[in-house]
Order: sequence, then C-alpha cells, then structure tokens
Amino acid sequence: MIVPHFLKWVGTARVSERAAAASALARAYVNRDLPFEDRCAAEAALTLLLDDASSKVRAAMAEALSMSHHAPIQIIAALASDQPEVASLVLARSPLLTDADLIDRVACGQKATQELIADRPAVSMTVAAAIAEIGEVAACVTLLSNPGAAVASMSYRRIAERHGHVPAVREALIAHDTLPADCRHMLLVKLGDALKGSPLVLALMGSARAERVLRDACVKASVTLIESTQAAEHPALVEHLRLRGDLTASFIIRTVAHGKVDFFGAVLVALTAQSEQRVRALLAGGNDVALQALLTSAGLSFAMHSVILTALKVWREVANGKRVAGVQEVSWLMLKELGGQKAEGDLAILVKSIHLDALRQNARGHALAIAAA
Repeated sequence: MIVPHFLKWVGTARVSERAAAASALARAYVNRDLPFEDRCAAEAALTLLLDDASSKVRAAMAEALSMSHHAPIQIIAALASDQPEVASLVLARSPLLTDADLIDRVACGQKATQELIADRPAVSMTVAAAIAEIGEVAACVTLLSNPGAAVASMSYRRIAERHGHVPAVREALIAHDTLPADCRHMLLVKLGDALKGSPLVLALMGSARAERVLRDACVKASVTLIESTQAAEHPALVEHLRLRGDLTASFIIRTVAHGKVDFFGAVLVALTAQSEQRVRALLAGGNDVALQALLTSAGLSFAMHSVILTALKVWREVANGKRVAGVQEVSWLMLKELGGQKAEGDLAILVKSIHLDALRQNARGHALAIAAA
C-alpha cells in the first residue's frame, strides 16, 4: 500500500529525497521483505524511476540492485546502458549480466566500460577472449591483472600480438606462469623491435649494428626461454619459431650446444614428420649412421652433422651419469671437431661465439660466488 503513495509523492520530492527513497525501495525489493503484490508494485515503481531526470536517483537504484541475483532483469539491463556513472555500478558487479551482455558492451569500444568488465570479480574465458580481441590496452592490462579472470592460451596470444609492443602489457603478460612459451618468445621479439627503434640505441650503435646485436640477443634469450618451457609446450614453440622463420641452423646449433636435447627432439619431429617415440629413441641411443640419416631428413646440412653428434654424445653421457660437463666444455669439443680456434667459416664463428659466451658466463658466476663468500 506504500507504493501508490510513493508514486504520488515522487513527482514533487527533491532529488536527494527521491534518491534515498529509490534506494530504500530497491533494497526492500532485493531483500524480499515485501509480499508478492507489493513486490510487483515495487518493481513497477522502480521501472518508472528509470525515467527520472536525475542520474543520482538512477545511481542510487544501481547501487542497491547491482549485486543482487533477485533484481529485475529489465531494470538491470536499462541501468547497464545508462550514463557512465550509473552503468559502471552494474557493469562492474551485477551477476545478472550474461556473457553475451558483457561482450556487446565490450564491442562498443568505450575504454572505461571495457576496463570495468575486465575488472569484474569473475570474468569467463568467453568475455576474456572478446577483450583480448578488441579491447583497448588499459582493458587488456586490467584483465591480465585480475585474479578472477579465466584467460585462454589463445587470448594471451591475441593480446601479445595486438599490444605486445606496450611495456605495461608485456609486464602483465610475463607475470603469468601459464603464459604459453610461444607468447613469451613473441614478447622477446617485440621487445627487441622496440629497442631497435629506440633513438638512444640508434645513436649509440647505428641501425645496422643495433639490428645485429639485438637479433643475437633475441636468439640467446630464446634459448634461455626453453629452460622454463614445459616439454608439452615444445611442439607449439617449435611451430611458432618455424612460422616466424626463427628456426634457423644457428638457433638449432645453439640449442644442442646448451643441452636442450628434448627441445631438439621436438624440432626433429617437426622437420622430419617422424614419430616422437622414434626420434627420442635415436637421440637416446642411436648410432651415428642412424642419427646422420635423421639429421639429413630434417634438412640439416652435412657440415652441421659432426658438431651436433659430438654435442649429443657428451649430453648423452651427462644424462647417464658418466660425465660432468656444461656448455663451456661441450662447445669446446664442438669447436675442436671443426678444427679448433683456427677454424674458419660461419659454423666455426658461431660455435666460437657460443664457447666465448659460456666462458664469460662461467667467469661471471665464479666472480659473484667469490664476492658472496
């Protein structure tokens, strides 16, 4: 019986009074304190208040209804399409908005709206995929920082592809332990591209040298990346590198020299189309003839065979507990196979650089250990 009086009164009340009354009526409705007839009347009154001239009245309703599972769906839908200060309350909280509702609003392209949806307490993979596909930078960073968001591998990739050149996005992506290895590599490449175009780097090195130095740095970082990549992700990373043209002979030699034998196996599986079981068996115990046939099938030049076989034999002994060795010793043996320090040619230069890097790394580690003692 209160609602008819409310409807007569609301036409002459001040804004602050209407807002307080709208909030009280909405709370009474969602708390289910009203009999059925009064609930129907209250719903009609709340629907009428959607036309109130003051956004403060509608914001008061939104505040009261936004977190309820029992709010009238047509009112929630109307409030979600209202002015930003009203809609934000509903978009950020309401459990009644479906994934389709949220995706429609993400597609509108308004930065503030996308951020609100990305920061909801729970964001489904479907909504996260929509934000990854069309969301602005700020929305993607908010999504990646939201522990309640379910983000699929494909969505990580789309964010990396679209916004990986933005430092804040790279930082947010790298913070995820579940980030696929191919995405991490993509971010490495984008970081290298950003540095290569830096005015400071160009002034210090010049464009040609900067490109060469940063390309080498990306290759080394890619090898290091394999260490934190699970074996199950190796095929995806190999395919990613292959499609980018980064699965070069130089990269393969580096992976073998650094003992990434499992990853090298995944490379051979991709390049030879042979079964993983057969490739693993050959790497673990195959003789030189069988291994050379496998390397030839993978398209690796004959000149590379001897150094790869040398490295594989050492790493095989290390795996079987028959030897203690690291990159420094393995790269030195690979270089000896090519003729030692006096060896010439692109392959020898590559192996020398790997050996020198290992020497520097070991010396640096030794110096740090002495300093820490």
